Amino acid sequence: MKNCDKMIIVTTPMCKKILELSGIKDFKINTNPDNEKADFAILLSENKTNLPSLAIKLNTFSQIKESIKKVSQYNEDTRIATDLEDILINLYNGFDVTTRWTYKYKKNHLKKINSEIRVKVYSKFIRDIVEDMGFNIVNEKYDNIIFPDYLHIKKDDSVNYELVELPTHKNTSLDPIKRAELRYSILEKIANKNKKF
Repeated sequence: MKNCDKMIIVTTPMCKKILELSGIKDFKINTNPDNEKADFAILLSENKTNLPSLAIKLNTFSQIKESIKKVSQYNEDTRIATDLEDILINLYNGFDVTTRWTYKYKKNHLKKINSEIRVKVYSKFIRDIVEDMGFNIVNEKYDNIIFPDYLHIKKDDSVNYELVELPTHKNTSLDPIKRAELRYSILEKIANKNKKF
């Protein structure tokens, strides 16, 4: 556990749920952490701050799990670290997509299936997810182009491929698990269309 006596923590709305899941109860929320009087910031890796900080990633289920572990070090209740697996099992219960992608045996089976599907990817956050799901990332002769909703990509009708749009942070839930659940479910449809899922 880090020395967190009376430490004032600030986070962004996108990371709020991770602090809650890590058992941290007392923290500030601000889209611009530098505008808060705080000692420490916990924020997404792409965000910047002048404060001492912990950068986390929340694109994949494994990144979410790892982030909860990292953030729980700043919780005065050390039980959270030892109970993390139980917390996550309870948390994931009821999320069908999440369950498929957090159990190693099932995930490895799905990744093997997805490895036969060639995709072109725009954006780092999408690459994280696509790699986690085992798709074959290529730059040509692809079956699908996967892109973030802030890009406007037109389909070339002379080539046989599908366009798949994924929502960015601005257009989906602040809850990282619900956000990942939505993105993974959209990408699972690629395999369904290929009758390989």
